[in-house]
Amino acid sequence: MPFTPFHMGPGILVKSLLQGSFSLMVFGWAQIVMDMQPLAVMITGEGELHGFSHTYVGATLLALFSALTGKYLSEFGLDLLRVPGNHRSNNIGWKVTLGSAFIGTFSHVFLDSIMHLDVQPYYPFTGKNSMYSLMTMEGLHFLCIASAIIGAAAYFLVHYILDRKKRDRIRA
Repeated sequence: MPFTPFHMGPGILVKSLLQGSFSLMVFGWAQIVMDMQPLAVMITGEGELHGFSHTYVGATLLALFSALTGKYLSEFGLDLLRVPGNHRSNNIGWKVTLGSAFIGTFSHVFLDSIMHLDVQPYYPFTGKNSMYSLMTMEGLHFLCIASAIIGAAAYFLVHYILDRKKRDRIRA
């Protein structure tokens, strides 16, 4: 699923579950980083479309890169947009950054392994892709869209409830 918003669906669901312990911006950055190699192949016509970047070994290296760069890019973006931070400016902790980047790259390999035959998720240990066609492409797309809708609804419901409790405490 290169360059599609489908990868963000599971990220939105994870954000609704982990709230401030997960950065959707770092997760999204990891999705972009993961698809740089396929983009280069599409532009040049050379190399494997889903090569080393779409293995769990490659995803580990790209998660580290995504965390190191994504933390600062995300903080800059939040400051630029003047998004209010939780309790301290818009700093994203390293634990949150690393977790978000790893969830991003590993989920990317997992989803693409289901959809693309050429993904070899366990390379260099094996070239087999036992996850290919675990479900239909339509089913996978539905799962990603449904996770985005459910995640967004849950996220906003949690914040609505928390805001309401906060207002009730202020009135009391």
